[in-house]
Amino acid sequence: MALSRLDKLIADSGKYSRSEAKALIRAGRVCVDGVTARAPEDKCAADAPITVDGEALNTSRTRWIMLHKPEGLLSATEDRDQPTVLDLLPAELRRLGLFPVGRLDKDTTGLLLLTNEGETAHRITSPKHHVPKRYLARVDGSLDGEDVQAFAEGLTLGDGTRCLPAVLELCDRADEGRVTVYEGKYHQVKRMFAAVGKPVLRLHRERIGALALDPALAPGEFRPLTAAELAAVFAAEED
Repeated sequence: MALSRLDKLIADSGKYSRSEAKALIRAGRVCVDGVTARAPEDKCAADAPITVDGEALNTSRTRWIMLHKPEGLLSATEDRDQPTVLDLLPAELRRLGLFPVGRLDKDTTGLLLLTNEGETAHRITSPKHHVPKRYLARVDGSLDGEDVQAFAEGLTLGDGTRCLPAVLELCDRADEGRVTVYEGKYHQVKRMFAAVGKPVLRLHRERIGALALDPALAPGEFRPLTAAELAAVFAAEED
């Protein structure tokens, strides 16, 4: 495994700048594998256990975050006029170059992934991989078997756009349904329900692939994604 400078690894955490990392090391506040470090230029492995004042430091440059997106935030990295999902994160995470994996509309809630790893993010959002996304929708009207059939056959939207077949499951409430889509056209789910004459009132994303939103996360809360959870995103693709 390639070795990196200790001060760079500490800065990669996003919690400290490179100059702050050097000062911490020189002050004897940094330990590597339980041994006090003395020189910023010391080399160590990226997975070496590093602590600052006894607190473990995540020095992985690549990050994946599961976020329960609330209403009212843009799925964007920045906007001059409106708050974005990145405004929910502490400064140390915002410094890592995280971005939303795909987009949820401003008024749509639910599972949103954030990362700074472009290749896997592209695989999740690319239409050719058909990673399924499941939503719970509440509509203006009552859903029925004809709607289920229309979704299964593949809807044609108002502008002539043809959608891939999707799965619509009816819920106990007549005005609610769970829909699974395999592509990500602009405002697709809302436009599909509009195409059957039942516009969406509320929309909540529950799953990406086999990864479900953690029920312990309240709207606006987030946590790191585990390697197993990231793999679950592609579980359906690999079946």
